[in-house]
Formats: sequence, C-alpha cells, structure tokens
Amino acid sequence: MLVKDIMTTNLRTVTSDKKLGEVVSLMCIYRYSGIPVVDDGRLVGTVSESDILGKMFPRLEDLMGNMAAVNYDEQMSQYGNVIHVRVKDVMTPTVITIKPDMHILQAASMMCGRKFRRIPVAVGDELVGMVSMGDVHKAIYQCTLATKLGA
Repeated sequence: MLVKDIMTTNLRTVTSDKKLGEVVSLMCIYRYSGIPVVDDGRLVGTVSESDILGKMFPRLEDLMGNMAAVNYDEQMSQYGNVIHVRVKDVMTPTVITIKPDMHILQAASMMCGRKFRRIPVAVGDELVGMVSMGDVHKAIYQCTLATKLGA
C-alpha cells in the first residue's frame, strides 16, 4: 500500500506572514499539533506547538544559574506577546517530506526514526498531502481485517 492511498489531501495550511494568533486558533479549534507553511504554492516549513510554546521557555542562560529562580508564571504571561509574532519567526524551515509513491511502512519507519507523528507528502516543493502515524495504523488494521474476513 502506498502513501497516496492513505494520505489526507484536504489540508489546512498557513503562510509565513500570518500572525501566530491565527495559527494558535486553528491548532486549538481543530486539535492540530502542527500545520504546514506554504508560500506561493511552495512548502516552506512547518509550525508546531513546540515552535510556538518554545518562545515562552526560559533561556538556557536563565536556567544555568538557578532553575528555582525562574518564574514560570511570568514566563507563561508572555504568551500574549507570542501570538503577535509571525509564523516565519518561529517555524521550522527545513521540511522533511515523503513522496506519494512511497510504501506506507517506509513512511512509518521514517516517522518513527525522527519521532514525527505526521509528515508532509510532497512532489518537489509542492505539498500534496499529509500522513500521520494514525493514518498508517488505520490502513494496516483495515487491510488486515479485510484479509481475515475474505479468508
């Protein structure tokens, strides 16, 4: 079974000039943990919850001295500032993609090896879909179930 057989093609994307407030809304409403960033039809990055929340974490220099001295409630209050930042300022610009004609287990292997829960499917730099570990698992389950019922 190939990635193109199971990938999601109805995708929500954002552009790199969007403010994080809009992205956060999409993430919270639709329960996305990451969204592809597409400019002029080209996949240019991804923005994840980790990218956004990472802007609120204490800096390494702050932690080196005394972790107990870090005021985490104060750090959390910075969220209001983070939502005004543009996607391009926090996104991960290097995107690892897979091709639609890749076997689903090869895709799952890539995701496991990189600790990804989802991966963009692209032809060149054009985003054509997304595949999640859940998509792969569901496809294997359905295939196995169909085989057992057919036997």
